[in-house]
Amino acid sequence: MTSRRSFLKTSAVLGTGLLMAPNLYARNKKYIGVQLYTVRDAMAKDPVGTLAKVAKVGFNTVEGATYTGTQKFYGMDPEQFKQVLDDNGLKMPSGHYMLGDGMPNAKGTIANEWQKAVDDAAAVGMKYMVCAYLLDGERGSLDHYKETAHKLDLAGDICKKAGIQLCYHNHDFEFKQENGKFPYEILLNSTDKDLVKMEMDIYWIYKAKQDPIALFNQNPGRFPLWHVKDMDKTPKQMFTEVGNGVIPFKDIFKHAKKAGLEYFFNEQDICPGDPFNSITQSYSYIKKNLV
Repeated sequence: MTSRRSFLKTSAVLGTGLLMAPNLYARNKKYIGVQLYTVRDAMAKDPVGTLAKVAKVGFNTVEGATYTGTQKFYGMDPEQFKQVLDDNGLKMPSGHYMLGDGMPNAKGTIANEWQKAVDDAAAVGMKYMVCAYLLDGERGSLDHYKETAHKLDLAGDICKKAGIQLCYHNHDFEFKQENGKFPYEILLNSTDKDLVKMEMDIYWIYKAKQDPIALFNQNPGRFPLWHVKDMDKTPKQMFTEVGNGVIPFKDIFKHAKKAGLEYFFNEQDICPGDPFNSITQSYSYIKKNLV
């Protein structure tokens, strides 16, 4: 079985080119973002009012989550949505999309009408498009992951031509070994490091018992996006507000430059009450302690 250490050693070669230009991905510390999935119910009911509330909390960047299947940004065309963002002093540098192999009738996926998705993302001013999740039927064997890596490369090339960077967002299933290898290892090693970068979901990395700092050190510049969500102190290891849990974000943020971090987004998949209370608490901790 391949250990975590040997996996990281194997993937080290991917980021060597960035060692020659360490400032290429220097983060602008003024940006504090939120993944709109956290306030998904409010966005479904009143996206305009919800974005105003998000801005009032203090967030100045958001990450979208609804384009796949609708080819709309929360029910709006790109131009209309961008105007709402502008009216609230917000930017949306990144958005989530689906691979689409398991959603044959859904448009706006990597598999179906990807060029339109890229064009619409560019119209909103996005810099990153993220493959958010692989459905159960889209995972399979390591060979299947290699095929997925090839599809990501092709999608990433289309993004590149529009001035957009494709990323892949992890959960924990990518760290279930098969024949001594992690699927995540395949996605790292089998994609072009310039066409496909990674959005690290730090919660899921910890859930999978992996070391984010080791991944940064072995793959410098490969992680321009992060999801900043915390893990509570209970045996269930549930989501919690940033600063309430066990993840050492202060230590992790010390390695932002090595990671290549440009934008991060607070996300809390499940909140104990009003999500706006949760994101306000997380924002306050982030603002005081991490940026």
